[in-house]
Amino acid sequence: MFLSFLILFIDHSKLSISESFPYLTWQFHVIIVTGIVATIGGFLDWRFHRKTLNMKISRKERIVEAIALGLGGLPMFFLMWFAMVSTKPFEFLIPIILVLIFTVSAICYDEFIFHKKRCGHLENLYHRMLIFGNGIAWLAWFHFIYVR
Repeated sequence: MFLSFLILFIDHSKLSISESFPYLTWQFHVIIVTGIVATIGGFLDWRFHRKTLNMKISRKERIVEAIALGLGGLPMFFLMWFAMVSTKPFEFLIPIILVLIFTVSAICYDEFIFHKKRCGHLENLYHRMLIFGNGIAWLAWFHFIYVR
């Protein structure tokens, strides 16, 4: 979704997209690389559950994961995007921090309640790819918006 929005808003002055190589700021390169790592980790985890273990995820775990994504990840994406293209990004700072706290809490709950005892080394590696990939991408995006 990030790449799609980047293409849609390619001419927006706040994105600092250059006409010469490397085209994007270093933060966007970090977002792309770590976002790809997170996506691969999420796909491999899903495939591991389905193909290797033929595991059915409990209803409670599905709800927690849906809450983390639907009430955390998606609002975070849009808040960060609006902050990035806004002339007043600091108006989005408090909502971003609140959604961040909620999302991290939901992810920690999922990891500590459902995954801690059940997951082996390989599955934990996939979770780390997913969580740290997204976390580093978020930090780079936050840096682009508020520090640069």
